[in-house]
Amino acid sequence: MSQTELSDKTVLVTGATGFIGAHLCRRLKQQGARVHAVSRHIVENTNYQWHQAELANSDQVDSLFSQIKPHYVFHLASLVKGARDEALVMPMCEANLLSTLHILSAATKMKDCRLILTGSLEEPEGQISSSVPSSPYAAAKSAASAYARMYRELYGLSVVTARLFMVYGPDQKDDKKLIPYVIKSLLNNEQPNLMSGQRQIDWVYVDDVVNGYIAIASQKEIIDHDVDIGSGELHTVQAVVETLTAIIQPSIQPRFGSMPDRPMERTRVANLSRTQALTGWCPQYSLYSGLERTVQWYAKNI
Repeated sequence: MSQTELSDKTVLVTGATGFIGAHLCRRLKQQGARVHAVSRHIVENTNYQWHQAELANSDQVDSLFSQIKPHYVFHLASLVKGARDEALVMPMCEANLLSTLHILSAATKMKDCRLILTGSLEEPEGQISSSVPSSPYAAAKSAASAYARMYRELYGLSVVTARLFMVYGPDQKDDKKLIPYVIKSLLNNEQPNLMSGQRQIDWVYVDDVVNGYIAIASQKEIIDHDVDIGSGELHTVQAVVETLTAIIQPSIQPRFGSMPDRPMERTRVANLSRTQALTGWCPQYSLYSGLERTVQWYAKNI
């Protein structure tokens, strides 16, 4: 989408205080969009027009949409935890499913509103009846994607789900995520304690993800319900950690196998040929260049 096409558009971003949301808002602002951002709490930031709302409350979501009347909505607000604890089932349902349902319903009432949801590589593939979600998070995201398909086919809503793979980059908010955890530990000369490191993951740099969101928004006639945003390559956790170690060159080494592996981990790779055919998007950053830029940011800002 060109700057001219965005310069006169009203854009709503949920999850704008999060890692990806913050990067996306900055890019949208640079391209001339009127950026409206929403969060649960009041935010002191004059770069965008901020709104306070609880997305699990349908009345607040309807009021927000009626006030803003957005042309585009990027729904990134989410509770992201990969743990398997049963106690997470209801919080995940409320944060990741109910909020999405309210967003879908509110967008359907708007005229010419295009909605881009955020999916996850953790969602099961294939028919839901034959695929078991690996966590409460995965179950909620899978259900949200199913409702999005229904709203698209049954109610004519212009909605596409951007299925994100493992996103990393500067200023990642959750220090428990692998890459910020390892980088900060090594920069502080502390030994990271890790699982076996054998899981293979499709890693994608945050700037590429932002470009992917904008590419999806610009294609109003995407024929499929979801689009993969990843690198199209698999690299083990161990390979990523060893690359970070080579870049930082600390005096200590990571400790693999000091924590148990999680059960039912997904191994999936983004279908880049399909994504490029649908949107024209492909990633620009290699894994090494993305990791190098991320380390440089943390070394400067830690």
